[in-house]
Amino acid sequence: MDLKQLEYFVRVAELGSFTRAATALNIAQPALSRQVRLLEVELRQNLLVRNGRGATPTEAGKLLLDHGRGILHQVERAKEELGRVRGALAGRVAIGLPTSVAKVLTVPLTREFRQRLPDASLSISEGLSSSMLDGLLSGRLDLVVLYNAMPSPEIELTPLMEEDLYLVQRQGTAVGEDGITLREVAQLPLVIPTRPNAIRMLVETELANIGCRPQIALEIDGVSAILDLVADGAGCALLSRNAVLTSAQAHSLVLQKVHSPRLRTRLSIAISAQRPATLTQQAMLELIGPMAARFLGEGQPQPAQ
Repeated sequence: MDLKQLEYFVRVAELGSFTRAATALNIAQPALSRQVRLLEVELRQNLLVRNGRGATPTEAGKLLLDHGRGILHQVERAKEELGRVRGALAGRVAIGLPTSVAKVLTVPLTREFRQRLPDASLSISEGLSSSMLDGLLSGRLDLVVLYNAMPSPEIELTPLMEEDLYLVQRQGTAVGEDGITLREVAQLPLVIPTRPNAIRMLVETELANIGCRPQIALEIDGVSAILDLVADGAGCALLSRNAVLTSAQAHSLVLQKVHSPRLRTRLSIAISAQRPATLTQQAMLELIGPMAARFLGEGQPQPAQ
């Protein structure tokens, strides 16, 4: 059994599509289809049901998918163990970060990774928590940082830290010294991401708990765009302090603490429960926690209130 063919099959089965798998593997789709078909011929089993909507594993394909993940993981572990004989881990790790976290962590995390694991390779993607989770489940990403992640049989979560959400308004807005209550926030026009964004769901849940509903002025999926609109006077936003501090609009914005109750988002590290972490991935897990506490913690400089 050819390991490359096995890797191709596993990726197609995980992504549910030859097109998406070809893109992820950076090979031509006809070549990918040919290699998977050769594997089926060798095993004398149809492994995938091909249809207009994609490709799904047959019963034989599901069995091989379970074995294939384990086989490929063991191969990766073997490579890493051989790398350790040379004195360093040489595996690869692909991580996903929310945009506001990526702006703060990408440079120091990459620097520390290169220093500690000079023979390993690192890939960082940024985006919304929902897209990061999809990447983890499909195998495109090895570990991701998520906001308000819900427990699931498919993932293993490690708590990272909590962040307060602040009311973000444009410069010149009158702000109270004691902050603003959540009930008062309910009276303000909000520029907010669409469902099921983690911040959107948190805001709606906490407002419902006190018998209120948000006033949605605009729905925008993108921190930079939200802050541009707030600076332009389109409404207010509820975001973490780091999301504002790292934006180009920071000088045009003011923050207020939200209380009664506070709005706090949970950051967690998630890995797949279906694919055990390699040694390189474990090293990244051990690295990212202290780095997040150092660069995302409340001890960072505060913006003007």
